[in-house]
Amino acid sequence: MDLEMFMNSRMGSLVPISGTDPYLGAWTHRAFVPVPLPAEAPPLSGSTYMAVADARASLAALDNTASQLPNPQLLRHPALQREAQSTSALEGTYAPLEAVLTADEDSPRTPELVEVLNYVRMANEGFRHVSEGRPISVTFLSAAQGMLMQGTPLHAESGHVRSSQVVIGRRSDAPVGGFPVHAARFIPSPPGLDLEARLRDLTEWMQADHSGRIDPVIVAAMAHYQFETLHPFRDGNGRLGRFLIVLQLLHGRVLSEPTLTVSPWFEARRAEYYDRLLAVSTEGDWDRYVAFFARGLQAAADQTHRQMKTLVGVQAEIKEQIRASRLRADSAHVIVDFAVANPSFTITRAQQALGLSYQRVNRLVHQLEELGILQQFHHPGQGRRFYSPRVLRALTDSS
Repeated sequence: MDLEMFMNSRMGSLVPISGTDPYLGAWTHRAFVPVPLPAEAPPLSGSTYMAVADARASLAALDNTASQLPNPQLLRHPALQREAQSTSALEGTYAPLEAVLTADEDSPRTPELVEVLNYVRMANEGFRHVSEGRPISVTFLSAAQGMLMQGTPLHAESGHVRSSQVVIGRRSDAPVGGFPVHAARFIPSPPGLDLEARLRDLTEWMQADHSGRIDPVIVAAMAHYQFETLHPFRDGNGRLGRFLIVLQLLHGRVLSEPTLTVSPWFEARRAEYYDRLLAVSTEGDWDRYVAFFARGLQAAADQTHRQMKTLVGVQAEIKEQIRASRLRADSAHVIVDFAVANPSFTITRAQQALGLSYQRVNRLVHQLEELGILQQFHHPGQGRRFYSPRVLRALTDSS
C-alpha cells in the first residue's frame, strides 16, 4: 500500500502491522483504521446535494410504484436474483444472469451458482430479520456473512469477524516479486478486539436516528464507506456491504420493499467505484464519493423502476391472454403470478408454495404450455423445470 497517498489524517490512522511471508520472510507495513462516523453530514457541495435530491426522487418514484402493486413482494425474488448476479460479478464470481434466474436453487450446477444463490438466501433472511424489528448487530452481520460462504472453500473461516490480516487489490505500479502486502492497493484494519469494536460502533451508528441532520441517501453512502473500509470479514465484504445499502434505505424508510438492484450500475463502473471509496480514506474526499454514490442510486432506482413496470406489463398481457382462452382464469392467474416471482420452477415447488394439488398444478402448467405462456427446459439430472419466456426476457433486458 502506498502510504504517501494518505494525506488527510482526520480520516483515520496508519497503524503498524507485521507478519511472515512463507517465501520472502518477515515483513512490516501499516494498515488504515478509519475514524468513527460523525453525527453530522460531511461538507458537501451544492451539486452533490442536488445529486442526492435526484436520487431521493427516483427512489420515491420506485417505492410509490411498488406500493401500488397488489402484491409488492411478487417482484422481490427476481430483483434479488439480479442483484446477486451483479454483486457477485463485482467480486470476481461470474455466472450469467439467465443461468442464475433459471437455476435449481436446491441443487446449483456450478460453484459460481452456489455463491450467487447464497446471496439470495442471505438477503431474504436479512430482510426478514429486520422486518421483525430485530437489530443490525455484529452477530447479525457475522451470520449473514456465514450464509454467503456456505458450500465454498472459505466456509470454515466464515461466520465471524476475521482473525487474520487481509489486503485488497494490487497497485498497478507495484514492483514484481516484492511482498504482497507492500503491493496491495489498500490494507484495512488489523484483526482483533479493536476491529470488532469499530464494527459494533458502525452497526449502532446505522441504527441511530439521523433525521434532520443527515439525508438517508448520505447515511447509506457513509455506512457503505465505513463497512468496506473496515473490511471486517475474511471474504464477502463487497457483497454484504452492497446488501447493507438496501437494508439502510429500508431502515430509513426511503424504501418499503427491497426491490432495488444497486450493483449493476457499480459493476459497470467498478474502477471509479473503488477509486471513490479509496479517496475518502486518502484525501477525505466525501464530496465526489457521495455524488458518485447518489448518481448510482438514482440510476439503479430508475432501471429497477423500468423493469418493474415492464414485468407488471408482461404479467397483465399474459393474464389477458388467459382470459381470452378457455382456461379457468383464477387458478391459471395464480400460476402466472408464481412464474413472475420465480423465473424458473418445478411442479413440486409451485405446488408447495401455492397449496394446490400436484395434479392440479401439473395440469395448469401443461395448459399454459399449450398456450405458449410457459416452456419447459431440461438440465441433466434436474428433472422438469418451467419458465415464462416473456418474463425471462423482461428480467434479462439491460436497457
